[in-house]
Amino acid sequence: MNRKILIVDDEKRTLMLMERTLRDLEDEHEEVEILTASNGEEALETIKADKPAIVFLDIMMPIIDGFDVCNIVKNELGMDDVYIVMLTAKGQEVDRQRSVEVGADLYLTKPFDPDKVFSIAREALGL
Repeated sequence: MNRKILIVDDEKRTLMLMERTLRDLEDEHEEVEILTASNGEEALETIKADKPAIVFLDIMMPIIDGFDVCNIVKNELGMDDVYIVMLTAKGQEVDRQRSVEVGADLYLTKPFDPDKVFSIAREALGL
């Protein structure tokens, strides 16, 4: 079973915090693998190559933003089995609505609750 997690964020601090939050899953279950990307282009390459089960995707990023990445993955590539969690500092309803429109499975605002992120990943991976 696919147990890869991709974290996409252009802020190093957020990337590190997310990795630290999910590291326990990797430690508990050998088959869990954490991947990272720092922009939308990198994210798309990683998603195509590694097909992660779950993607924590920042919205505001250089090159390709999270909305476009999600839209490409879900609607153009038809990768419905990739669970996408939009992770953003933008809490406006318009952003939440756009996330739904591009096919995101979940929308979380920063600062996020590490326990919630952990349980979302655990559930999406079927652990």
